[in-house]
Amino acid sequence: MDKLFDRRIIFVGGKGGVGKTTTAGALGLMAAESGRTTLLVSTDPAHSLGDVFDTRIGNEETSLGPNLSGLEIDPEAVAESHIATVKMSMKSLVAPKMYKEVDRQLELARHSPGTMEAALLERMADLMAEARSRFDLLIFDTAPSGHTIRLLSLPEVLGAWSDGMLGHQDRSRKLGELLKVFGRDHSREDEFGMIGGSKEEPDDSRDGRIRDILLTRRRKFHRTRELLTDPAVTAFLLVLTAERLPILETEKTLDLLKKFNVPVAGMIVNRLLPPDADGDFLRKRRLQEDGYRKEIDETFSGLQRIYLHLLPHDVHGVETLREIGKAIRRQLGDSFAPV
Repeated sequence: MDKLFDRRIIFVGGKGGVGKTTTAGALGLMAAESGRTTLLVSTDPAHSLGDVFDTRIGNEETSLGPNLSGLEIDPEAVAESHIATVKMSMKSLVAPKMYKEVDRQLELARHSPGTMEAALLERMADLMAEARSRFDLLIFDTAPSGHTIRLLSLPEVLGAWSDGMLGHQDRSRKLGELLKVFGRDHSREDEFGMIGGSKEEPDDSRDGRIRDILLTRRRKFHRTRELLTDPAVTAFLLVLTAERLPILETEKTLDLLKKFNVPVAGMIVNRLLPPDADGDFLRKRRLQEDGYRKEIDETFSGLQRIYLHLLPHDVHGVETLREIGKAIRRQLGDSFAPV
């Protein structure tokens, strides 16, 4: 945690409504003001990053101040672009008579479970690959925990899928060579001109392009997996409040992050009651909160913890984010020194 800004990529995650976006915004502002060029990316479909900065942020990189840019990924736009790219690739591998079928199948795929997550991961993978050359720091303001964990598991799943497809293609190629020895070439017998038997193109050219596509996807997802699991490059920062459900969800999230070997730098316990808040109602709330703080300390004893107090006003605008950043910095000492 004390070397948080030495990483290139930071994920900020947790249960919905615990303050992930304000935490990510405060960290991004701190990094930018310490001289690090920073891109702050929201992957949550219910974007609120622009609201926190009191400005409009869309699906294109937007300047939020010196050294700081913001981006709110639009999953539908990303999925649309993803489907269009796949269509182009598919149509280059089949006979023209199959173009309508390709369109039909991919229009169905557009509404299939996981399509938006896969497209979103591709966009995130591209940003992660570009991060070193374009920015000192990339901060992801993620969607609620369950969605984020599914997203982080996709590099492994899609990498395995690409490996399987490459293995299948190798077996098909060897079988085709064997059949040719016996005087039959079944790769020419597909009357529909599908991927396995296009009559318009030489087998080597078609198979080579299929293999190039699969190898490119495999390299992309394997590289994303390497970046996600490298503690020198990536850190996951958990955000929670001192309440029962956020604590339980954070436990589950932490277990899954460990399962996928995603390095966790620490956690921020947000919206604690200020010590000078008074009154019988607040006294009772503080007693409950103290119990949950003790549970947090015991349950997450292996992680460094930062405690932030509830503010007396709404969180929006650069000055409020700077105020939160200062509170974080006070607990971490000099670890956020200018570069």
